[in-house]
Amino acid sequence: MPNIKTVFERSEVLTSNQFHYCPGCTHGIAHRLIAEVVSEMGIQDRTIAVCPVGCSVLAYEYFDLDVVQAAHGRAPAVATGLRRSLPEDRYVFAYQGDGDLASIGMSEIIHAANRGEKITVIFLNNAIYGMTGGQMAPTTLPGMVTTTSPYGRDTLQCGHPVRMSEMLNTLVDPVFIARGALSQPKHVIKAKKLIRQAFELQHQGFTFVELLSTCPTGWGLTPTDSMHWLEHNMVPFFPLQVFREPGHAPEAANHYTPDLKVHG
Repeated sequence: MPNIKTVFERSEVLTSNQFHYCPGCTHGIAHRLIAEVVSEMGIQDRTIAVCPVGCSVLAYEYFDLDVVQAAHGRAPAVATGLRRSLPEDRYVFAYQGDGDLASIGMSEIIHAANRGEKITVIFLNNAIYGMTGGQMAPTTLPGMVTTTSPYGRDTLQCGHPVRMSEMLNTLVDPVFIARGALSQPKHVIKAKKLIRQAFELQHQGFTFVELLSTCPTGWGLTPTDSMHWLEHNMVPFFPLQVFREPGHAPEAANHYTPDLKVHG
């Protein structure tokens, strides 16, 4: 028999269950990248995932890790409790969609980041509520049609999309904030590096990776057209970049210590 060289195989951090995501959905790519990072770092037995409501709730079927399910939007709060109660060598990450994180969970993500909790949050942004019916999300683009904005998002009525990475970058204590995409091979390679960096820096403080993702079913597009749509419409508004890393923070995030002894 000819020699056979294995060039790709399923990570042992993923179960053998078949993904149940819609065709063209990039949740599966994100799962693979996280699994590969956990495997390569040798931390499978020390990693705990927190998955809330939405498409992300299915993740416990696919990660061969300890997984805790959180109520809708509450993953950062649950992850905080785990982080503070577990040994310091554990790795805790939350896996959230944009409807979950940027809507009902806005308070949880803001305050976890502001406290500098030593957790990693992987944020999949597909500009729509996926599992719950394709409704408008805080990240839905202007004019974008959803089940609750059938004539397109009206910014006069609903405001503009929320840029979560940029918002969190105004806080003092996060140590790593970055945005990647899952729409092209070069972006996928970069996304894995961002996830790896977030995990490596987790024990220094709060780390956050936003991944622009597709939702062909919610968008009403084919898988191929969804990739093009993401590149053409989402990337211009949600630029791909590293916003925060150790030693590089915006002036707005500088530490401030007032002189409380001075009066008058």
